[in-house]
Amino acid sequence: MGLKLNDDFLWGGAIAAHQAEGAWNKDGKGVSIADILTAGANNKPREITDGVIEGLNYPNHHGIYFYETYKEDLALMAEMGFKAFRTSIAWTRIFPNGDDAEPNEAGLKFYDDLFDEMHKLGIEPVVTLNHFEMPYHLVKAYGGWSNRKLIDLFVKYATTVFTRYQDKVTYWMTHNEISNQANLTDDVMSEFMIWTNSGLQFAKDTTPEEKLAAMVQAAHFELVASAKAVKIGHEINPDFMIGGMLNVAPLYPASPKPADMLAMQKARQLHDWFSDVHIRGEYPAEFEAFAKRTGYRPDITAEDRNALREGIVDYLAVSYYNSTVIKAKSDRDTNLEDVKGYEIVPNPEIPVSDWGWGIDPQGLRYTLNELNDQYPDLPIMIVENGFGAYDEVVDGQVHDQYRIDYLKAHVAEVEKAVVNDGIPVIGYLSWGPIDIVSAGTGEMSKRYGYIYVDLDDMGEGSGERLRKDSFNWYKEVIASHGVNL
Repeated sequence: MGLKLNDDFLWGGAIAAHQAEGAWNKDGKGVSIADILTAGANNKPREITDGVIEGLNYPNHHGIYFYETYKEDLALMAEMGFKAFRTSIAWTRIFPNGDDAEPNEAGLKFYDDLFDEMHKLGIEPVVTLNHFEMPYHLVKAYGGWSNRKLIDLFVKYATTVFTRYQDKVTYWMTHNEISNQANLTDDVMSEFMIWTNSGLQFAKDTTPEEKLAAMVQAAHFELVASAKAVKIGHEINPDFMIGGMLNVAPLYPASPKPADMLAMQKARQLHDWFSDVHIRGEYPAEFEAFAKRTGYRPDITAEDRNALREGIVDYLAVSYYNSTVIKAKSDRDTNLEDVKGYEIVPNPEIPVSDWGWGIDPQGLRYTLNELNDQYPDLPIMIVENGFGAYDEVVDGQVHDQYRIDYLKAHVAEVEKAVVNDGIPVIGYLSWGPIDIVSAGTGEMSKRYGYIYVDLDDMGEGSGERLRKDSFNWYKEVIASHGVNL
């Protein structure tokens, strides 16, 4: 049995436009940075190509055809009892190139229809402005978020959709998982993270220090853009709830050794400054010292600092999938810029998924408590948590007890955080309530949903939707306000 949550708790699920909608070049939509990511696989990275190259597999081009099937899919979510559904607005449906003089009316109309359908079904929209899908033209013409000009272009886009949907959307987020790009290493996943966050690419001989410097400056511009959008959003509709969104994971030291403890602390600080700026409107002291010592953020103005203070968020949106163990590579001190001074090591105390992600439900409760210690009484919405796995259809059914077990354990920890610890969690939107293209690998076979979609990694299949066992499980969780787990 679980613990009962309030009647106004937002139960539901979450997707991103680029992983579901398809229709990548229909009705005036422009090319996004997601549209030039090829298909990958487990342990096979996705390739970032120079534009769309004929003959390659770009899974985001088809997604699950949600652009055409959203009414059918939302009806299934309503059947589960969803109170809220998170999706993103594809920036390139509104401004195909990102610097267009006028918005694309066909794109605006699509989201009018989508939000209207959600309201008809009693589902609250939760909308991300920038979810790994900035216009590719902004990369080619401006250098992505390395260019200050993107601040005004993002604010123009945000102002357009805030104004258009001011009576249809209350809950917003600016940038998805903005802190992902802090994980700067030499591996391909690090390249994927900074590409999807900031539209940056590096030459093979770029040093980790040069990557870190570029990321810090680009992220500053993203944070200023976010803050300015928040301020304008509140002017358009004071009832807007606009959040910052981060991927959170508890960091554990590999041992009680002081070097491991310090390395863990510095790894955490390399992420925490994103939430500090979102929530407090200022960079923390350790980051200011780091920036001064390294010179990695040369372009910051008094106007920027004022904008950050005036545009603090109303709530913190988080994704949670796993925990991380940090080990120092030596006994010397670790500074914030020492990205090679520590490593991520396996945690022998917890199991892992087929994709090597540590399964740590208790870490979610730990993280929620940690966030409340940092930012007392700030509302928190969990907008991603889910279990990617290989599903098998047998006689028209998917028996995914493994997914139920994962989600049950995590929901139980959320309920303990709310009821026993007093943490102001306002919603739980599990990731991928319907199978979609995986962001990290581009696979359809890495499935998260309560709803099975009959499409393979090439986007081929009937497209039929099937209710998995987890569908009825989650329906009962919502109906019981979390009591029946």
